Amino acid sequence: MRSYIGSNQAVSGTDFVELALGTPVELWLGVDGESELERAARLDAARDILAENPHLPDDVIRIAATAIEEHAQELFNVVPLTRPVRRSRSVRKGAVA
Repeated sequence: MRSYIGSNQAVSGTDFVELALGTPVELWLGVDGESELERAARLDAARDILAENPHLPDDVIRIAATAIEEHAQELFNVVPLTRPVRRSRSVRKGAVA
């Protein structure tokens, strides 16, 4: 099954989120090792985007809920793991000749 956001195909989970948000995921989550200046600039850009698009959080939640609903069977297809069978060793009692 293929997933599309607009006319773009989402191949991975990251693609799906980026296409749904219209921005790179790193803008919202940050990256490892970013400096305080980079973090401040990233958060400032995120605030600008939210100011221009006040309904973005609600839209993202709606899109995520729809995706979960459409793919619930695959997402929640849980197979119980079997427990390994314990084999007891037979203990021999008595004297060894």
